[in-house]
Amino acid sequence: MDVEIWSDVMCPFCYIGKRKFEHALGQFTHKDQVNVVWKSFQLNPDMKTEPGKNLNQYLADIKGWSLDEAKRMNDRVTAMAREVGLSYDLDKAVVANSWDAHRFIQLAKQHGLGDAAEERLFLAYFTEGRDTSDHETLLELGKEIGLLSDDIKQMLQSNQFAEAVSQDIYEARQVGARGVPFFVINRRYAVSGAQQPETFLGALNTAWSEWEKESPATQLPTDGPACSPGEVC
Repeated sequence: MDVEIWSDVMCPFCYIGKRKFEHALGQFTHKDQVNVVWKSFQLNPDMKTEPGKNLNQYLADIKGWSLDEAKRMNDRVTAMAREVGLSYDLDKAVVANSWDAHRFIQLAKQHGLGDAAEERLFLAYFTEGRDTSDHETLLELGKEIGLLSDDIKQMLQSNQFAEAVSQDIYEARQVGARGVPFFVINRRYAVSGAQQPETFLGALNTAWSEWEKESPATQLPTDGPACSPGEVC
């Protein structure tokens, strides 16, 4: 049974949603028969990488908020992350375009390392304050998860996997993803946002039953905390 997850490296709810989904998957009776596929999604394709501007300033600029308001919002998200065992340091987060990070994930997927790539990029962005658009950073992170240096360099020095990223973004529109994270189970059931583990577990159980019966496709109308295109939340 396939579970496709659309996400963006810069989406704080995507990392939180990953943890909540993992918790649910751990309780799912048929977890060994679940194939998780990570899919690319860009919240802000036109974003310029600005290493000198932190996430608080960026959020204040695009929302028209004060720095204090932006920091309070990020503090609330940090508290949500802490509830699932994640340690966010959004004061250090580097505003960075995620295009090359998504190509990096596509490369990792070719080697069965898609989940490892997502996890490492999330940690680098939300906890370590690293520039996830920087090629040297991506090279280092890739080697850490088991990718070959030559493969990473070849990808970064070319337009490799650009079509795969664009295809994922196109498919997101087709399945109704208006924001991320967005989970689709067997192209029958959708769960939007960083839902609670019990919601994911219910969706997995229902989808499994439908899959076994080969029933007509349906979709779960469930929404949770998520990021929408054009913003950082």
